[in-house]
Amino acid sequence: MVTNEHSVWRDKLSDEAYHVCWEKGTEAPFSGALLHNRQSGDYLCICCGNVLFDSEHKFDSGCGWPSFDAARPGAVRYERDRSHGMVRTEILCNECGAHLGHVFDDGPTPSGLRYCVNSVAMQFNQKEP
Repeated sequence: MVTNEHSVWRDKLSDEAYHVCWEKGTEAPFSGALLHNRQSGDYLCICCGNVLFDSEHKFDSGCGWPSFDAARPGAVRYERDRSHGMVRTEILCNECGAHLGHVFDDGPTPSGLRYCVNSVAMQFNQKEP
């Protein structure tokens, strides 16, 4: 189901996932279930199942949230975020509009990017060995 009718998501998501995805919240750093995941697979939007990131682009940035150096082409959209006295680039699911986190230009890989994503905004689909 792809909808951005927020009342539908409130019934389908945990309170924390709803807060992050639809109220643009943030999970506590170092608390996410996917932070230390090292398995091969895909990271999908918790709301609509859109494939967002591939595990080969995940790295440990030390920031407290799962980090990636690239998103799947066309999977996310970008918006300027001026909240909390900062100017950042917000990333949202390109299918349903759920808030995922932010992208920064301080990544250590050749892309130079660090997609900092809330674990509760994603689900993991492990690849078969």
